Amino acid sequence: MVRARSTERRAEILRATLEVIAARGYRGASLSAVAERVGLSQQGLLHYFPTKEALLVAVLEDRDRWDTGSGPRSDGTWRTDLLGSLVEYNAMRPGIVQTFSALLGESVTEGHPAREFFTRRYVQVRASMAATLRAEYGERLPGGLTPERAAPLLVAIMDGLQYQWLLDPDSVDMPAAFQDFLALLRSAEPEAPENPRS
Repeated sequence: MVRARSTERRAEILRATLEVIAARGYRGASLSAVAERVGLSQQGLLHYFPTKEALLVAVLEDRDRWDTGSGPRSDGTWRTDLLGSLVEYNAMRPGIVQTFSALLGESVTEGHPAREFFTRRYVQVRASMAATLRAEYGERLPGGLTPERAAPLLVAIMDGLQYQWLLDPDSVDMPAAFQDFLALLRSAEPEAPENPRS
């Protein structure tokens, strides 16, 4: 019973954190703002999440569970057109994208509390994107790359567009740019096979 209440309370805190991020952005998502929203003291909130980084990583993990549960096929892979829908959805929640991007940037420093989360996440995301590309294109993409070699590029496009969009949303149409990338991917000419020397 106590465990169920604790799980329910953690879920309530994560929902409140999302609301605070949506209303105030990454910098405004302070522990005190979240604590106030759920009727806890800041010390009470620290019982569930010991640091702001721990809380924000939990929000990102929760977001990932929702995102990966809402779009993949039954085998766990995405269709590239649904990836486009995910990019569109992200464009409607700038606070979460800002939180993800800010924590990602900070996590490259040694010892950062989010480093393990992002390292593990990228291993999983690259594998998922490779499976997505293989399901759509087979063992070779139109340009000749294997799904494993193309997967990091696909992930880099998605995350890189987020940074550009956050910095200059009036100049960067993130969903349209991602659709342009998919069109480029589909129209790439296969590499001509090398002629063996006689």
